[in-house]
Amino acid sequence: MNKNRNENKIFLTADRNISNAKPSPLRLDKNRINNDTWRIFKIMAEYVDGFENMSDIGSAVSIFGSARTSPENKYYQLAEKLSYYLAKEGYAVITGGGGGIMEAANKGASEAPGVSVGLNIELPFEQIPNEYQNKSLSFNYFFCRKTMFLKYVNSCVLFPGGFGTMDEFFETITLIQTDKIEKMPVILMGVEFWSGLIDWIKNRLLADGMISKKDLDLFVLTDDVEEVIKTINKFFLEEIR
Repeated sequence: MNKNRNENKIFLTADRNISNAKPSPLRLDKNRINNDTWRIFKIMAEYVDGFENMSDIGSAVSIFGSARTSPENKYYQLAEKLSYYLAKEGYAVITGGGGGIMEAANKGASEAPGVSVGLNIELPFEQIPNEYQNKSLSFNYFFCRKTMFLKYVNSCVLFPGGFGTMDEFFETITLIQTDKIEKMPVILMGVEFWSGLIDWIKNRLLADGMISKKDLDLFVLTDDVEEVIKTINKFFLEEIR
């Protein structure tokens, strides 16, 4: 009798422990796998939507830069001017669709008038689509959006910006360096802003043998709108030969 009572007690205790137990890592992994499986379809949908809307965009230039740049800032005005002339040359201008440099670039392109594309991202803060887009897409996943920035363009121009701009710069030159995308002009606009980073790349990465000297040719540093236009036009003419 005592033995049976003890056995029942053990089983009751075990049941109680199981019911109060935290989910096992294995169970969490399984749930995560199920969620990731369904997420694949959302990712596919974003790629399909992007490909269908961007495939006929023609010659295009992606422009990156801070969302926090005010209209009074010289780089805002420079981005607007550059985009205006790029659109006049027949290039579509592609931005992240937000404020700051993105707004300036879309504004310049739309007023040319030209094709002004905004690849918007859903964020909990900061990203509000600007009003100067005449072709607009929305993304939930950064990596889907980033594919569209590079897949359909002939060149990239990067104005002063924060982590996102740095990410686009280093990812783009890494993809070119490793032959994952074809070589194209990567232009850093703003000598005063970018010079410190370029000095660090030379004095640290190059000096320590982390990159090759030829890797410094992956980008161009300038403040001159006319130089940017000439660089992009020259590359485009060479590309279509």
